[in-house]
Amino acid sequence: MDIIELLPRLHLLRFPVGQAYLWCDGDELTLVDAGPAGSGRVIADAVTALGHSPGAVRRVVLTHFHEDHAGGAAEFAALSGAEVLAHSADAAVLRREVPAPPPVLLDWERPLHAAALRLLPEGDFQRPSQVSELSDGDVLAFGGGAHVLHVPGHTDGSIALHLPHQGVLFTGDTIAASPVDGSVVPGVFNLDGSRVLAALHRLAALDTRTACFGHGSPVTENASDVLREAADRSGAMR
Repeated sequence: MDIIELLPRLHLLRFPVGQAYLWCDGDELTLVDAGPAGSGRVIADAVTALGHSPGAVRRVVLTHFHEDHAGGAAEFAALSGAEVLAHSADAAVLRREVPAPPPVLLDWERPLHAAALRLLPEGDFQRPSQVSELSDGDVLAFGGGAHVLHVPGHTDGSIALHLPHQGVLFTGDTIAASPVDGSVVPGVFNLDGSRVLAALHRLAALDTRTACFGHGSPVTENASDVLREAADRSGAMR
């Protein structure tokens, strides 16, 4: 796993598939997403390497239930004592109260999806024993106030997190950066592509300097402009 400093208080943790983000408020840390199954110990080691105890991570906020983002949550929570949070719709999936709806794949997405699955550990992943539920409009106590935005489309309970005082936006898989040319695009492997486009437009309207995606390199300057250009391009393609 790679550890990349994006800002003095923000690090990117990059896994073979997917990525997570570590936000630091002094001696209190927040993890946004938790990588695939087996990542809990790796994340704990990364936190230690950055000069903190894993117990300093107070919360793990999951942008959605997919394994490449939620697979390491239970293991890391057991190691650190961190609270796990997700939107109510995806929390129900994580608790196995409802089945996980599969993505509605476009023809060109099928080989990409198959390749991504081959990078993940086989079998189902350990689910967190407790998941605190989030709703649109909630404000979490990190980064000067992290606003929860419900952006369904990739999954029913997908969320983004906006830190308006920091100019930072965590988009989950609603938005991505292309591995080919780095261009910012709507996420793939969705339940409802039209809702993803609507979510992209909602997120593009925010005042953002740094945009952190679930896949691909973050935008670290003038992110609002980049997201608005992506929304305009995507709108023109509809």
